[in-house]
Amino acid sequence: MRIQAILILMCTFFVTGCASSLPRLKTAEKVDLKRFMGPWYVLAAIPTFIETKAYNGIEEYRLLDDGSIDTIFTFNQGGFDGPAKRYNPRGFVVDKVNNSTWAMQFIWPFKAEYLITYLNADYSQTIIGRNKRDYFWIMARTPEIPEADYQRLISMLKDQGYDMSKVRKVPQLWQKQSGELVNDEKNN
Repeated sequence: MRIQAILILMCTFFVTGCASSLPRLKTAEKVDLKRFMGPWYVLAAIPTFIETKAYNGIEEYRLLDDGSIDTIFTFNQGGFDGPAKRYNPRGFVVDKVNNSTWAMQFIWPFKAEYLITYLNADYSQTIIGRNKRDYFWIMARTPEIPEADYQRLISMLKDQGYDMSKVRKVPQLWQKQSGELVNDEKNN
């Protein structure tokens, strides 16, 4: 019983971490959950340990009848032709007014903070962050965005107090052809 209690405390510390002296992140003013659903290409991140060598990262969301969010994160490990990886956490909307504060559950009963800190008006670019400034993800509906947009998003994150030396651009080789997503290495 004592070992189980220690493990629970360790996991809780891992998920919630230490209190930060940084101000709380502002979240998107209002997120239309139905518009937010679907695939998002992961373009850059301060990655978690499972995604430090991710290529072709895509996070896809599907709103379930109970209000939770089925999440599928896929990528190739270590290269464009690396082994396919798939993770399936469950999202829970915590802030039902703005829909921009979620909890993401990879392992029951632990939930990690997941904040939609930026979402552009046409729902084509977003930033997901955490108050601890330990992780973030820049995502878009397309595998590339204009460099000026990317630099603007990076600047926003820097202004929020993130350590920019930890940022990793996620290589993407996807193209949209005939309504299907295909990996097209010869064109990149």
